[in-house]
Amino acid sequence: MVLVYIDQADQQIKKASLEALSYGAALAKEIGCTSEALVFGTVKDPLADLGKFGAQKVHQLKDETLNSLDVKVHSTLIATAAKNLNATVVVFAHNINGRAIAPAVAVKLSAGIVTGACSLPNTQNGFVVTKTVFSGKAFANIKIETPIKVIAINQNSFGLVEYNSAATVEEIKLDIPPASIKIIKVEKIEGEIPLTEANLVVSGGRGLKGPENWGILLDLAKALGAATACSRPVSDTDWRPHHEHVGQTGIQIAPNLYIAIGISGAIQHLAGVNRSKTIVVINKDPEAPFFKAADYGVVGDAFEVVPKLTAAVLKVKAAN
Repeated sequence: MVLVYIDQADQQIKKASLEALSYGAALAKEIGCTSEALVFGTVKDPLADLGKFGAQKVHQLKDETLNSLDVKVHSTLIATAAKNLNATVVVFAHNINGRAIAPAVAVKLSAGIVTGACSLPNTQNGFVVTKTVFSGKAFANIKIETPIKVIAINQNSFGLVEYNSAATVEEIKLDIPPASIKIIKVEKIEGEIPLTEANLVVSGGRGLKGPENWGILLDLAKALGAATACSRPVSDTDWRPHHEHVGQTGIQIAPNLYIAIGISGAIQHLAGVNRSKTIVVINKDPEAPFFKAADYGVVGDAFEVVPKLTAAVLKVKAAN
């Protein structure tokens, strides 16, 4: 059986987990077994709807103390559930929580693990998983030989596959270990699209010359319904808040569309965004390194190009 861990935030299931579920369903079909989901805490989303993404059964440990991530507690419970349910493969989304939990679960299950997987395993000769390495510049094929296997799938590398079915939902009984952390305070950023969940991202760099010019980027993001991001120099100089910093030392994202405005494209920045499906670069420097990684590039002054692009987006939306 393939068991997929469903990550949630604010009692809502994360999109990355739905993609992991689609991946798990496809893998289960390939190796000839069932695909089931594991959910902790109280969730507002109808769990039967997880059947639309391939889950045949959903196991829920309904305890509100599990709504917040505690790596030690969650990894222990996932490993126990995997053993009790006789899972042979445990799948995670390779997001912030998945990066923390998956390795701990693999240790507890004495399982081989591949994080950052980008395609279904090749099962013709064993169990070989392809993953990205060297900040997405190359691929590695890794053979897992342990009886139980753990895979964390990269966001937007597989996509969502919908099925015309509903899952059965069952409560699972597990002894919850004592918490290893205590949450003292939670500060939430309201009214913004979380970068890790965004399909569209508009990002700015030093080419915008100052925070007073950020309006053209915000207008484009609003027109597209996109999240906003920035390069490290921008957050370091407090032009933009640090939670918008994307890159190797910031948030690593994989949206369907990433628009980089006035960003040169240093390797540290590319490492955080190169899993984006489509990259559009707007920069007046034709020699900017980012153009080498771009799917589409516009050589021009951002202060002229971006307002025209925003107007074009609004025109298309108005026509539809």
